[in-house]
This record gives sequence, C-alpha cells and structure tokens, in this order.
Amino acid sequence: MTSQTTVDAKGPGDEAPAGRSDHGPSAGLRGHPWFTLITVAVGVMMVALDGTIVAIANPAIAKDLGATFAEVQWITNAYFLALAVSLITAGKLGDRFGHRQTFLIGVVGFAAASGAIGLSDSIALVVTFRVFQGLFGALLMPAALGLLRATFPAEKLNMAIGIWGMVIGASTAGGPILGGVLVEHVSWQSVFFINVPVGALALVLGVLILLDHRAENAPRSFDLLGIALLSGAMFCLVWALIKAPTWGWGDGTTWLFIVVSLVGFVAFAFWETKVKEPLIPLRLFRSVPLSAGVVLMVLMAIAFMGGLFFVTFYLQNVHGMSPIDAGLHLLPLTGMMIVGSPLAGVLITKLGPRVPLAGGMLCTAVAMYGMSTLDTGTGSAVMSLWFALLGLGLAPVMVGATEVIVGNAPMELSGVAGGLQQAAMQIGGSLGTAVLGAVMASKVDSDLPGNWKDAGLPPLTPGQLDQASEAVQVGVAPVQPSMPEAVAAKITDVAHDTFISGMSLASLVAAGVAVVAVFVALLTKRGANADAGAGVGHL
Repeated sequence: MTSQTTVDAKGPGDEAPAGRSDHGPSAGLRGHPWFTLITVAVGVMMVALDGTIVAIANPAIAKDLGATFAEVQWITNAYFLALAVSLITAGKLGDRFGHRQTFLIGVVGFAAASGAIGLSDSIALVVTFRVFQGLFGALLMPAALGLLRATFPAEKLNMAIGIWGMVIGASTAGGPILGGVLVEHVSWQSVFFINVPVGALALVLGVLILLDHRAENAPRSFDLLGIALLSGAMFCLVWALIKAPTWGWGDGTTWLFIVVSLVGFVAFAFWETKVKEPLIPLRLFRSVPLSAGVVLMVLMAIAFMGGLFFVTFYLQNVHGMSPIDAGLHLLPLTGMMIVGSPLAGVLITKLGPRVPLAGGMLCTAVAMYGMSTLDTGTGSAVMSLWFALLGLGLAPVMVGATEVIVGNAPMELSGVAGGLQQAAMQIGGSLGTAVLGAVMASKVDSDLPGNWKDAGLPPLTPGQLDQASEAVQVGVAPVQPSMPEAVAAKITDVAHDTFISGMSLASLVAAGVAVVAVFVALLTKRGANADAGAGVGHL
C-alpha cells in the first residue's frame, strides 16, 4: 500500500504524492524542492553551528559571569542532553502534526532561546536557556529531513541530502573560526545573538516556501509511556557518558546509570510490541539496511567526533595556536566536506550506497591512522593531508547513511527516522568522546610517571601526579610561573610527548572503529521506500 501526503494551504482534494513537491500554477516558490532545501539548510545551520561555536565562547562566559569550570561544562552538557534525549520524540511530533509546523516552531524557539542567552546575566540562566535551545533544536533537525524526504523525488534525494550534509559539516567545522572572530572582536553574547537574524530569515523562508506533506496513515495518538521510557533510558545513557570522565569508568555510579539505561531500553522495546501506535515501530529494524545505517552512523561519529576532540587540544595546547588559527588549520577537513558531500550524493545515486559508504569509512580509517603519527614537530602540510582525507571519507558517510536510514523507513515514519539518524550521531559522538577520552587518560596515567622520572624531574606526590595527569590529558604542561626556565622546558617536553602518545593510541582505536564500520557499510542498500514510502524495506 502506498502512503500519500496531504498538503496544507490547498483546496479540497489537492494532494502531493510522497517524495514529490506540488507544482500548481500559483506555486512558483512554494513547495519547490530546491527552495525547500535552502530553507531547511538555513535552519539546521543554526543548530550545527551551536554544537562547536559555543566552545570558543566558554572561557569568556566563565570570566564575565564568574562561573566555575564545572558550571561552564554545563553550558555544553545541558544543550547536548536536551538535544539527544528529545530527538526521536520530536521526530514523532513532526510525523503527527506535520514537519512544516515543527520546523517553524523549532526555528522560532531556537532563535528566541539564543537571544535570551545573550541577555542573560548569570550562569544559571545561560544553562537554562541552553536546555531550551536543545529542545527546540531537536524539533528542527528531524523535521528538516522529513521535509526533504517528502519534497524530493527519489533520483534527487541523495543530492539534496548531500547538500544538507555539506551545510552541517561546514557549520560544525566552521564554528570555531566564526566563534573565535566574534569573541575576539565583538563579545561572547554575539555568538548567541547571531542566531536571531538567521532564525528570522529561516522563519520568513519557511512561511513562504515550505509545504506540509503529511502521510494519510500518520500516527493519530501518542505513546506517552514509550516516550517516558525512551527519554529516561536515553537520559541515563548520555548522563553516564558525560559524567564518566569525572566519576571514573570503574565507579559504581557510572555503571548504575548504564544498567538503568539498559533496563529502560529493554522495557521500552517490550512496551512497543504491546501499544497500538508505538513511538518507534520495531518492524523498522527488520530492515537490515536501516539497522546497518543506524549502527554505521554511531560508528562514524565515534571515530570522527572522538578523534577530532583531541585534535583541537593538539593544535592549541601543543602547537600553541589561537582558536582562530586552529580553526583555519581544520579548513582542509571543512573544504573536503563541502566539496565531497554533493559529489557523494551524485555517486550514491549512480552506484548505490554500499561502495561509497565502505570507501568513505576506509578513507576515515586511513586518516585516523595518519593522525596517530602526528607529533610535536609535524608541519601544517602533513596535518592538512590527513584532515583533508578525513573530510573526504566523512562526506559519503554523512550523506549515504542518512539516506539509508530515512529512505528505508515508510513515509509516515520519516520524522522518527530523522530522529534516529540524529540520535545515532549524537550518541556516537558522546561515546567517542567518553571512550577515547578514557583511552587517553589510561595511556597518560600509565606513561607520565616513567616519562617524568626519565627526564630527571623532581618526584611528585600522588596528588601532584593526579593534577599533572589531568593537565597533560588536554595537552597542557603543568608549569608553575616560579619554575626555572630549564625545568619548565623539560616539563613541557614531557607533557607534550605524553599527550602525543595518548592521542596516538586514541586515534588508532578510532581507526579500528572505522575499519569495523567498513564491513557494516556492506550491509546497506538504497532506500526501498524513497519513492513513496511503501513500508519497511527488506533485503
């Protein structure tokens, strides 16, 4: 049975088939696929930028508002928690009420929360409004994918997702550069105020251009218990991953939250088999390509986000670059994602996703291996080579895995599929940062005492060694202002060499994850429902 989509702002009987836009006589701009793409790209650009731009502003926020390090961490954690926990539920809201409406609400709410942060005079208000940013960002992201799925015909969907991925990649990688310029030359508030005019533009474009495609068999009720179980399980999992570096992976509290999250996921899966209109119909995962796409997105994010996490410390703390210079050194990665994403869309359309996805993850594995060879003397040319190869590898995966997930879901579940795609990426990024962070910490704790002793430095007490280890894990040399210059130079060499050994091991682990992802990519195939959403795709 083929799903159909009804369209708002039309007369009785006017409908647009799923996967196609309406081109009536009065619809020059309204519902046009490429103008729809431009509109959703403006909206998702805000959310993608905020994922990295705020990190540059954190030190200025802490200084201006008198915040502690733990409080500043919550500026990022609160946003991430709200976003990750809400994505799938937000996608379901789009399926129920229409992706146009949820997109516009998300845009308005995200821009308003951003403006409120810029006007905040306390860290508590900043963190509170960051939560609202995450909630409204969760409404916006799956809705954008749902609109693209409903608007573009199958033969152009990969190209559209390629451009969509290009915008996300460019915004994510460009965040540190823009953030550095704004903080250095304007103020930390400008990092948030910039979202207000961008949001206003997205709202105007959305009202004028977007059509509301809704599947006839879209859900009519809410699985409230399913929402509660999934949200609770996601919260416990993400919370454990966020706090694990502080609590420790061997701490009982960390594992308590992980066990509670697993119990929650099991209870959610059981409930979904009993309710009439489940939040996530488990039949979705009968599609091997869709399931492989979700796993692939998690593995890609572990390798990419986890590996890149240490690169920023490497550039700034080991090579002494400013945030702007560090961002500029990452331009090869950004540039290859910008160029590669649309090209990947064309390639996937012609060849299908398997070969481009496997090739992309292979490039990612090689790039991460190359990054494991970086040291204190590595020049910009060599760095650029590995960063460019990483961007080249990520582009087809961002595009292809997204199309595999969304294209293999029925049209009436396109919002949920978009939420799955985004949630997989967020969880993978969190897993990568936590797990590779643990690898880094373990390697530094193991190597630092021996390296310190071999350099002939004065012995440290256990407390001093712990403090030094924490500093070295982010590439900072534990040098005191009163230390003689020769001693300070030795400590710096030891700290940087030890950090490099930890980063190398973490990069090798990321490369191993990417190799596993190569084999997962071979299980994917073109979206079986990209034309009209006729049900769940099977091999």
